[in-house]
Parts: sequence; structure tokens; C-alpha cells
Amino acid sequence: MELRQLRYFVTVAEELHFGRAAERLHIVQPAVSQQIRRLERELGVELFDRSPRHVTLTEAGTRLLPEARAVLSAAARVSAVAASVAACATQPSLRLGTSAGLGDHLDRLLERLAPGLTVELLSGPTADRVARVLDGRLDAAFVRGSIEHPDLRRIPVWADPLLVALSARHPLAGEAEIKLPDLAPFPLRLTERRNNMPLVDLVIRACHEAGFTPVPGPVSTLLTDTLAVIGTDNSWTVAYAAHARQLQSTRVVFRPLASPGLALTTALLVRRESPPDVLDALLAACASDDND
Repeated sequence: MELRQLRYFVTVAEELHFGRAAERLHIVQPAVSQQIRRLERELGVELFDRSPRHVTLTEAGTRLLPEARAVLSAAARVSAVAASVAACATQPSLRLGTSAGLGDHLDRLLERLAPGLTVELLSGPTADRVARVLDGRLDAAFVRGSIEHPDLRRIPVWADPLLVALSARHPLAGEAEIKLPDLAPFPLRLTERRNNMPLVDLVIRACHEAGFTPVPGPVSTLLTDTLAVIGTDNSWTVAYAAHARQLQSTRVVFRPLASPGLALTTALLVRRESPPDVLDALLAACASDDND
């Protein structure tokens, strides 16, 4: 039994006319009749009562019709799944490690890469992202700070300016930009150094260079939690500008630091010997960011 024979049978059953069925199938009528006869011989039953003027289904044909339709429907689903799998296999993909605070950088990046590229995102500590790039579980990863490894290539993609986050009721909230020494009396809330060493080191060093040691405030892991508390007191923290643009709050304001300000470089980490095939597209999407 062939799918072709079942398809011919269903078409004749719907038309109850061999000529019209042949027209629908875009073949000659004798070919339809021949395949129906072969199907009947294989099944050992008559499927149609034929007369010069009328074609009707026999009892066997009536019982077979829904089963034949079900087989054809299942075959169509198999073909659709196979086509989908084939399309996924040929579509380029990218497994990308993300860093905290990428903010609208990441939104624009994904918008520029889609729909021609399937992107799988993975977040995690820097050391974990580096290890995954090294062993091939990630094609690339965004990192900050100095990463040195002979098998890895670090490609700077944009600078991330840091903004000061203050309560909207803070004494300095009305300033257009903040001078770092003016923050000396107020507690600084930062994540633990092990969570974001480049950021913590940069801020603490800048405070020392400005002539003061910051008053340490309680630490928290999530920036959203930190901002929630800052909205109630006179403490402060820093946030990447790209992230701050996505954070809407009537209780917290973001202000730039007076020149020269603070910024961290975000880089793309890839394997030196086997970079991803889509590296050029990825770098182009990063380089075209108008808000760097």
C-alpha cells in the first residue's frame, strides 16, 4: 500500500467521479483507476460501486475513508516536522554568555541579529562564562575586566559609562551631574567584590583618588533590591547607563558623574583558534550601537 494510492482513493471518494478526481490530482484518469484497482486487490475488497453514470462508496470504502484520511494527515505532519528540523539545522545559531547590566545594549543586539540567527543566552559568573567559552559550551561571552588566556581572544565592543543612583529625595538629586567627593558623607551600596570585581575595584579606586574612603553600606546581590532600599534613604550606588535606561522609578534618579566620569569596557570573548562562524555579524551588531 502506498500513500499515493490512499491519496487517490480519498480524492475519488470526495468527488465520486474518476474524471474530476483526476483533474484535482493533475494526472490522467486511467492512472487514477489503475491505482485504485491495485489498492482494492491489495486490500481484497471493492471500494467503489462503479456504473456508467454513478460512482458510490461501498461499505468497505466508507469504513476505510476516515482511516485513509488519518494516515494522510499523519504523513503531512511528519513532513512538516522534517522540514522544520531541516530548517533549524541550516539556520545559524549562537550560544552567547551575557553579563549583568547589559541593558538596552542586549535588546538592540538581538534585534539586529534576528531573524536570521537563533540566539541562546546564558548568564552566570564571569569564571563560569569563561570556562564555557573555553570548552565550547558557549560560542562567545560578554565580559568586563581583564581576561587573559592564551586560547581566548578578547574583543572590546563598547564602553559602559557608570551613573550614580540616588533617592529622588537625596540632597544631591537635583544636580545635573555629581562630583564624586560630594558623595563622601553618604553610604555606598555595592555588591560583594567577588560578584563583580571590575566594577567594585573601579568605584573604590575612584573614591580613593577623589580623596575619601566611601562609607560602606549593606551589600545586596540584585541591583533592583539595592535601588528599592536607596529610594528610602541617602545611600548611593552606581549602575551601567545601558541598564539605567531600562529602569523606571519615581523614587530613584540616575545622574552622570562630573568629568572624567567612570566607565567599564565590555568585551566579547571567543576562542582564538575556532571563533563562531557568525562572529562578523555579532561584531557588526555591537559596533552599530548608537548609544555607546
